[in-house]
Amino acid sequence: MQNIKKVDKYLEDAGVFFLATVNGDQPKCRPLGFHLNIEDKIYFGVGTFKEVWKQLQANPKLEIIALNKDGQRFLRYYGTAKEVNNPELVEKAFEIMPEIGEIYKANGWEMGMFYLDDATAEFRNIMEIEETFKFKY
Repeated sequence: MQNIKKVDKYLEDAGVFFLATVNGDQPKCRPLGFHLNIEDKIYFGVGTFKEVWKQLQANPKLEIIALNKDGQRFLRYYGTAKEVNNPELVEKAFEIMPEIGEIYKANGWEMGMFYLDDATAEFRNIMEIEETFKFKY
């Protein structure tokens, strides 16, 4: 299994994962569930009208945490958010999440898409890192 596919599978198996950003000097964390692996690059999407998008614009450093089902292992995936302006990716996201797509379209909202560059994926147990992978696009 390619390393990025391992990250993708971990996120999928977790179902919900947590995205951490900073707002000035205050950390902010929120649950997410959407990600999309296309051509071995994992994309995430958030509303451009949301604070999380503004935080990523001000400071693109972020971290994602995903727990396995028993809570004994977790993925720490961090790097720099790289914005992608690709309407096809947004439409793909809305195909996967049609209820979100309907809400966004009805309100005239836009989804901002990004991937992590200069990224590190750490597969960890409670005490230590078991595997580490680096990704640079």
